[in-house]
Amino acid sequence: MKKNYVYFAAPLVAVAVFAGIYMSYHDGFEAKEVARFAAIKEAKQEKIRFENLAKKKAVEDAIAAQEVRKKQKSDKEAKDLDERDRRERAALARTTAREKANRASDQVKRLEKQVADNKRETEKIEAEKKVSVDEQAFIRQYVIKAEANQKALGAVLEKIEAADRAAAEAARAAAAAAAAAAKKKQ
Repeated sequence: MKKNYVYFAAPLVAVAVFAGIYMSYHDGFEAKEVARFAAIKEAKQEKIRFENLAKKKAVEDAIAAQEVRKKQKSDKEAKDLDERDRRERAALARTTAREKANRASDQVKRLEKQVADNKRETEKIEAEKKVSVDEQAFIRQYVIKAEANQKALGAVLEKIEAADRAAAEAARAAAAAAAAAAKKKQ
């Protein structure tokens, strides 16, 4: 039976040694485990606190960045509005200048046409004036010739009248001479 005792004794000795070692470590182990869990819990709390601080800082940074973006956006909108206004004013000025140029061009064309029409009319009037001057010269010459002819005709008529008077006197004298000769004959 001795052999049976060895089967029971060795495990019992091993269990007793294990129990002694277990008990010496078990008291310190729970404290170590509690400390370890407390350290892990504190590390987690520190990590959470750090993450919360990081989140808070991220939120603050995001809000600041959002404010910066809002300011940049409003500045950009103001700049775009100013640029749009400047372009609209430039386009309006360009359109106005183009309209003025077109009006001036139209006015120049109209005035050139009027100048050409006035030149033609002036040439026409000059031609009419020349014709009138020529007609006046002709009429003056005609009047001078007509007056000369009238004087010449007046002189001819006076000569004719003088000749008619002389002929009438000669006829009277001849009739008186014939009457005197007839009286003499009688």
